[in-house]
Amino acid sequence: MIRGAAGIALGLLVLVSCAQRQDPATDMAPGAISLADGETVFRVGGCASCHTTPGETSEDAPHLGGGQELQTRYGTFRVPNISPDNEHGIGTWTEAQFARAMLRGVSPEGQHYYPAFPYTSYARMSARDVANLWAYLQSLPPVRREVQDHDLRFPYNNRGAMAVWKALYFHPTKVVDLGPLSPEVARGQYLVEGPGHCGECHTPRGGLGGLDHDRWLAGGMLPDGQGFAPDITGGEAGLGGLTVEEIASVLIPGPQHFSAAEAGYEMEAVRGNLAALPEADRRAIVAYLKAVPGAR
Repeated sequence: MIRGAAGIALGLLVLVSCAQRQDPATDMAPGAISLADGETVFRVGGCASCHTTPGETSEDAPHLGGGQELQTRYGTFRVPNISPDNEHGIGTWTEAQFARAMLRGVSPEGQHYYPAFPYTSYARMSARDVANLWAYLQSLPPVRREVQDHDLRFPYNNRGAMAVWKALYFHPTKVVDLGPLSPEVARGQYLVEGPGHCGECHTPRGGLGGLDHDRWLAGGMLPDGQGFAPDITGGEAGLGGLTVEEIASVLIPGPQHFSAAEAGYEMEAVRGNLAALPEADRRAIVAYLKAVPGAR
């Protein structure tokens, strides 16, 4: 009999692997698909910031050939091609396979994705937003660009071990229980914890790369280790002393009460993406951030 930590790890591996072979409850919500709404999800999700082919513009019709390299303590992650190219992108995927990738972190071949792809946040997205995003991606130009696989150090290059990692850290439920919420704060929570994946940078991580939810949005090192994403909770160390207008001014390009650089790291791409949101959504984001208590 396998005992101790090895037995627990094996049990988790079998348990999660079996669960991942099942199709998630990802039936797309009925109703007409909206490319405009899909583009909004694309923008708030920051897809172009990572997946745009280096050297090519992301304006109008983004070229999502991938290829950017993310240097981390685990090794080098290479951002994949997610254009609708049949050979190198996701052109042969089905909508269900795309939903499984977004909501479960599983590839069409059944492999577990590394959380450099923030499916741990995207898993909180609605079926409608996933369907609209899929339709929008399929409307973009295919890019014939092959991207090499990640180059990770041992033991992080063992993709099968991601099943155990998911059992420990993959919890696609609301991160913060704020009790009864106003519609505005509820919308902000959805955008921040889901497609906006703000916690992926602004929350500290443990040694295995899992987010420390006890210090949700309390600030953390950027994945490349070259900068720090500041505390954006409503606590005194975060945004507690700022007004809604001051915080909202940072979410869009243009004159503002304090710059992104003064906030502690470069977020120009984030600001550009959030500028595509309706003002009501940006204010909802701020309302949620103000409601999140400071780190315990």
